[in-house]
Amino acid sequence: MNQNATLLLEDGTIFCGKSLGKIGLTTGELCFNTGMTGYQEIYTDPSYFGQIVVNTNAHIGNYGTIAVDNESNSVKISGLVCNSFSTLYSRQTAQASLQEYLEQANIVGIHDIDTRALVRHIRIKGAMNGIISSDNQDISFLQQKLAETPNMNGLELSSKVSTTQAYFVGNPEAKYRVAALDLGIKQNILNNLASRDCYIQVFPAKTSFAEMQTFAPHGYFISNGPGDPAPMDYAVATVQNILANNIPLFGICLGHQILGLACGISTYKLHHGHRGLNHPVKNIITGRCEITSQNHGFGVSEFDVARSNVVEATHINLNDNSIEGLRVKDKPAFSVQYHPESSPGPHDSRYLFDDFLAMIASSSSL
Repeated sequence: MNQNATLLLEDGTIFCGKSLGKIGLTTGELCFNTGMTGYQEIYTDPSYFGQIVVNTNAHIGNYGTIAVDNESNSVKISGLVCNSFSTLYSRQTAQASLQEYLEQANIVGIHDIDTRALVRHIRIKGAMNGIISSDNQDISFLQQKLAETPNMNGLELSSKVSTTQAYFVGNPEAKYRVAALDLGIKQNILNNLASRDCYIQVFPAKTSFAEMQTFAPHGYFISNGPGDPAPMDYAVATVQNILANNIPLFGICLGHQILGLACGISTYKLHHGHRGLNHPVKNIITGRCEITSQNHGFGVSEFDVARSNVVEATHINLNDNSIEGLRVKDKPAFSVQYHPESSPGPHDSRYLFDDFLAMIASSSSL
């Protein structure tokens, strides 16, 4: 740790700092998260697969790491950028320092740079790829390696982070059976469903509707996940089959985008994404504002939604008026772009899990 390290951006911008985590080299799309806490949950969120996370909070690592905070079975980020990185931690229950945690996960990072300047640059120029190196500082070499990094546009990544085998969560005697399509699902989503008397079978991303139906679910959940939704024809087809059979459906984040695509709504890449714990969203149905946790680099087309006879918007982002929620007009199906399960983040939106179960109850013979 603390060897010289270099961060090179796709547009040629260079930041020099010190190493953290493993000594080596890594590439990915740069994105920033404005959350003040919850770094471990961020790093283990499968939606960040293929991305280098820039933490805007000045102090990272100061409360260590603990297994219960993981949102998946491994660290999913490609790299880490922060300002002040601490190897000392204050939480007595912590099991390891963040440095030890990242070393074990083979994560390369850089600290001691001006993250405020970096974030301002991304906000102006837009999301772009970057490379972090703590073992080779030759810029021409780094430029060559960076040029080999694929662009996030058109990149299908869900199948790379999804479970390879179906598994169960919750009490088999629970009132509700929910089939979850794992496109990169977070553990706290499953926790929220299980705590509401759900027995969940989690299926690999490319599982067919017919195979999931063998579980005889009362409802379907379509999860969050990484990458571009546009090339995910397999998931779109599954959602279209669910809709055709009038089975209740709830989607979060990537699941929201897949529902949009299944209903003829196009998606697009955001300029620099929405990632943090304090994004204001208005529920158009109730008129109430929610402070939300967000992590997405793509969105559904506002223009397509406005012209659609199939879906209608239920939530909008009060920062940029992007679509944050949809419901299908004549089907028991809805979705949100943000993360009501939080972890990390506020709990303003957890009512959506209750809405999903109310929809199941009103649509079945339970």
